[in-house]
Amino acid sequence: MVPSQHRFIHLAETGSTNADAMRFALAGEALPLWVSAERQTAGRGRSGRTWDAPPGNLQASLAFSSLAPLHHAGELSLVAGIALIDTVAAFQRQDNDVRIRLKWPNDLLIGPAKAGGILVETTTARGAPGFVAVIGFGLNIVTAPETIGRAATSLAAEDIAGDAESVLNRLADQCAEWLARWDDGRGFEAIRHAWMARAGVLGEAITVNTTAGAVAGTYQGLAESGALLAEIDGRVRTITYGDVALIAPTDKGMAQ
Repeated sequence: MVPSQHRFIHLAETGSTNADAMRFALAGEALPLWVSAERQTAGRGRSGRTWDAPPGNLQASLAFSSLAPLHHAGELSLVAGIALIDTVAAFQRQDNDVRIRLKWPNDLLIGPAKAGGILVETTTARGAPGFVAVIGFGLNIVTAPETIGRAATSLAAEDIAGDAESVLNRLADQCAEWLARWDDGRGFEAIRHAWMARAGVLGEAITVNTTAGAVAGTYQGLAESGALLAEIDGRVRTITYGDVALIAPTDKGMAQ
């Protein structure tokens, strides 16, 4: 077997691979570094949500340093989304036509249901220049959480073969490739177009749960900054934060 070019720390059980990866990074571990766990008991999603992570699913975090100005850190969820979807697509058989796509800002959908998510955290605690980033990935491989009102699925449920180890190895390669293309923010325009090519069609009906409440509109792509563009009440608005839901309901609940 050819030795991996990536550094991995594998844990049987942990609270959060993101927290572990950040702790290792701040303790002076050489970066980049992957931390994965068979079972995660205190995983976190966006906006403080919990992330169910039983054995067999993928829970892994990548810690690395970037020389980019800190305002580029928000672009990393899009970079990570491309790496994740390209990883999953590599395990999909050619005769399996279920659609895999991205949803802004950090979700992977198979059909209309959520199969994976991304959580990016950053710190400047190691000093200038740049910052340390931790990208956490959660991917439902063998099971999906039974969350009422939220469509969820897994690779196994969609007849996509793959186990946590092989998926992680592929994901590490994809992250290295797409982070190189991102090039500390200098290549973000190409990232933006690559992300949109893997997302929904322009004009798709969505709702956005913002701090001011839920608003309905249509998806209009991404702004040059990576923010969501949505046409709401006849005007294209730039949305920098909020949860996006697809309008169409499914037999598993509202599409997410």
